[in-house]
Amino acid sequence: ARVTSPGRADPLRPLLELPGVLEALAGARDAVDRLLAHRVLRRQSAAVSSESALRGARASAALAGSEISLADLRAGAPADPTVQGALRVVGGLGPLVPVWEQAPLQALARLHVLAGAGFVPADRLGRPAGSPATAVRLRSLAELLTGGSQVPGTLLAAVVHGELASLAPFGSADDLVARAAERLTLVTRGVDPKAVSVPEVGHRECAEDYRTALAGYRTGSADGVAGWLRHCAAAVELGAREGLAICEAVLRG
Repeated sequence: ARVTSPGRADPLRPLLELPGVLEALAGARDAVDRLLAHRVLRRQSAAVSSESALRGARASAALAGSEISLADLRAGAPADPTVQGALRVVGGLGPLVPVWEQAPLQALARLHVLAGAGFVPADRLGRPAGSPATAVRLRSLAELLTGGSQVPGTLLAAVVHGELASLAPFGSADDLVARAAERLTLVTRGVDPKAVSVPEVGHRECAEDYRTALAGYRTGSADGVAGWLRHCAAAVELGAREGLAICEAVLRG
């Protein structure tokens, strides 16, 4: 396992002491572990992962304001550019797994290209458009991902999601990118290495709390950050239950 540099404190460790965070993370971990133990994943994990990506894209698009049924999504290429972007970004995570922990800013640029192609001007795709302060926070986020933080992966994924959604560094499709980056972090940090849970569904099922918690995170207050971390852990737990439902459906054929 990677470790932080000698003598360098893990900047995320104090977040574990915020009210209710440890308990929420434990609930998420237990739910994902139950999912990963499902017998269908021994031979059919690819089918579950594929369905997880489809449902995750649908939920992420819905949170961005574009509703579509699963039946319509399966029927063919949707016309809605947000839905198209959500499908591309979730479907394109596989090649980014080895990139995410080594060159996260490069991976983020690719995520934005996938999310925004077709409706974001070509010269803006993959290019952060924020202020110098935004650039500093992006670099800090990249350092968290490459610095070997030992906090639970669910917590790191929540911070990644919260930072990207708050910063909106690209000025377009940032919410799709943020949710995809959370999923990617859960995969690379070993929480859900097979990508069979559906955290986006968890966020969508608690959509009002999602927006309220994100607004709290943006304040930077201890209560606001704690609320966001608890929400994200709950979303991961709900997403694991969705993954179990997919496993059962695959098992039934």
